Order: sequence, then structure tokens, then C-alpha cells
Amino acid sequence: MSRLIRIIGLDPGLRRTGWGVVDAEGSRLVHVACGTILPPETLPMAERLVLLHQGLAAVIRQFSPHEAAVEETFVNMNPSSTLKLGQARGVVLLAPAQAGLPVAEYAPLLVKKTVVGAGRAEKQQIRMMIRVLLPAADPKTEDAADALAVAITHVHHRGGAALRAAR
Repeated sequence: MSRLIRIIGLDPGLRRTGWGVVDAEGSRLVHVACGTILPPETLPMAERLVLLHQGLAAVIRQFSPHEAAVEETFVNMNPSSTLKLGQARGVVLLAPAQAGLPVAEYAPLLVKKTVVGAGRAEKQQIRMMIRVLLPAADPKTEDAADALAVAITHVHHRGGAALRAAR
């Protein structure tokens, strides 16, 4: 007999961090909530990171997930942008870990392949499949849609190497 598990998926970013919460019981998925945390770009880096952490902590408290899944980031050509994204990603990993949640990480290609069936899927394809897999979901941003895709990926791959490696 399957038990209900609540997953929070997170799509890290310094300007926009998407989050999505789904309930899964066996292969049945139910959308719970999704959104985007938007620290003001005019603030100093440290303050933006504090607001990102506070926002994530509030979402985790509100929805009480059992597990978290975070999308791994790719390294781009701009070292400064990569470093800033890494700082945001650190906060995104820290918040659920501080709440006592196991945190798994998934590569963007695996997320796309799991949700769309193709590792090179476009953002619009991900959003379309989110509507198919979670009909009640209406993510307002691509970041929220991506976070739901990360949560769905975790439902399909949890218990595998990703969760074990995260511990």
C-alpha cells in the first residue's frame, strides 16, 4: 500500500527561485502549490540571500514537505554569474536541509527527459507537460513550472541514487 509523500521541488536562482509542491501516492500526482521567490535586485547580495532563505523557510513551514528536490545548475561562460548562482544554490540547498528534509539533486537533462521525454526540451514544452501531468497547476512563471518539473522528477526517481547521494 502506497503512502502519501509531499515533495517540494526547487529551481535555484538569485533573481528568481521557483518552488513547487506536489503530493504523490504511488504514481498519482496532485498539485499543492507553486510560486516564485523574487529578492529585489537592487539590494546587496547578502540581503538578497537572506530574503531568499526566509522565503524558502516560510514556504517549507507552510506546506510541510517530507522531501526536497533541487535542480542542479549548469556552469555558464560568465564566471561572475556562475558564482552568484552558486551562492543562491547554496541557500536553496540549505533551507530544506535546515528543516530536516532529505534533499536530492537532479540534472536539468534528467528533469526534461522525465517530464517531457526529451532531454533537450524547451521551457514551453515543460510548461505544457506540467499542465498535462498536474491539471490543477497554473504556474505563473517558468521558474515555478521548472520547480514542479523537479518535484515530478523526484517522485519518479526517489529512493534511487539521487536521494542516497544527497545524504
